[in-house]
Amino acid sequence: MSHRLTANDIILDRRDFLRRCGMGFGGLALGGLFGGAANASGMVVNSTENLIPHFAPKAKRVVHLFMNGGPSQVDTFDHKPALQDQHGKVIPLEGLKTERPTGTALRTPFTFDRYGKCGLEVSELFKHTAKHADDLCVIRSMTADVPNHEPSLMLMNCGDGRLARPSMGSWVSYGLGSENENLPTYVSMCPGGMPIKRAENWRASFLPGRFQGTYLDSSIEDVDRMIENLRNPSARDPRQAGQLEFLRKLNERHLAERGHDPQLESRIRSFELAYRMQSEATDAFDISKEPTNIREMYGPGKFARQCLMARRLLERGVRFIQLWHGDGQPWDSHDDIEDHRRLAGECDQAIGAFLSDLKMRGMLDETLVIWGGEFGRTPVVELPKAGSNAGVMKGRDHNHYGFTTWLAGGGVKGGHVHGATDEFGFRAVEKPVHVHDLHATILHLLGLNHKELTYNYSGRDFRLTDVHGKVIHEIIA
Repeated sequence: MSHRLTANDIILDRRDFLRRCGMGFGGLALGGLFGGAANASGMVVNSTENLIPHFAPKAKRVVHLFMNGGPSQVDTFDHKPALQDQHGKVIPLEGLKTERPTGTALRTPFTFDRYGKCGLEVSELFKHTAKHADDLCVIRSMTADVPNHEPSLMLMNCGDGRLARPSMGSWVSYGLGSENENLPTYVSMCPGGMPIKRAENWRASFLPGRFQGTYLDSSIEDVDRMIENLRNPSARDPRQAGQLEFLRKLNERHLAERGHDPQLESRIRSFELAYRMQSEATDAFDISKEPTNIREMYGPGKFARQCLMARRLLERGVRFIQLWHGDGQPWDSHDDIEDHRRLAGECDQAIGAFLSDLKMRGMLDETLVIWGGEFGRTPVVELPKAGSNAGVMKGRDHNHYGFTTWLAGGGVKGGHVHGATDEFGFRAVEKPVHVHDLHATILHLLGLNHKELTYNYSGRDFRLTDVHGKVIHEIIA
């Protein structure tokens, strides 16, 4: 049976209506009926929106560490000694068309070592992450569709590079519901601004708006300013409660006059969520409450800050968290691949600490951690081109033919390598994994059948993987 909107969802809307009436006091009785714990404002925690998956899940939550811009696989987790031997020489491209003009083989300037009992080869760039080699499941044979940022970002995040589709986090929120109604189910953090394609990366599209990701600028240290307009500086309880109650009545009258209006319904929910978040969200974002040794373990910087906030949000029941490296496309190293050293230096310690912290708290087994970008980079040098690079000839172009993503926790095989690229790291030649396959596998680990998690829109049942995707059972423990 497909997971789609049915009469049960209408019942849920009626329950939501009860919780909204009188600023949620109807939810007090509702919580007693269904065994949920009602908070001070009458909102039911662990309510009926915590849905039952299709089968027993291995993971309950997801953290996506997004290295936007495209990290180079041959400089990080896919060592290719042949590049050293062929440096400066022409290598066969076999019709692999790149986005920009490219030339001869470019060796990596970084050293690789083996880590863990599994002997996983990892670049010096990720020596902290490499300490968890036996927890990592490295897919070295990822493929996407085109070597362009925008469609590849949309494919990785929304399952389609061209058309408006719901994001992966929205599908997970729709399929599994909320564990804590005082916090968003889906959070997307990006320090200093937004990535390219902006909010399209975490949109709900035609799914109900409550499943859209909540964006946070994690570089802002004032927790009251992190989410815009979360607090009303001129009105506190109970005055603010009165204002929201009056606004609720206006919105519901407006909704009653116009029938079903998903946008208005989403707006009503956003006001309510913001009200409930005022205490719990600010507490979750306040990393000053963490012990000094924990903050030092994560290290300094914006990425470390958001990794620590992510762990605090996971503890409070947030289902899906996406951590972008920074605004724009920081890993887009067209000019000089040496820039990867700075970029890895901004996140490696925090990633290693995040994995250690989850293990220490017994959370890694039920948390699926994903690392990667929208594609990888070429093993050949990018040639100078007016307006595209500085002519340094030390950078790499985009590569969607074969790149690396790793997963940890959440039911995947640790210390495991899946698939392979050719001897130069250009094309996936062994056990290729398309982005659709990755999505199908992620949903499977969460107990969701990607073929049955559907939503009927415009007369068609849509899903994250569209008409594609197969679960990669070889990487599941």
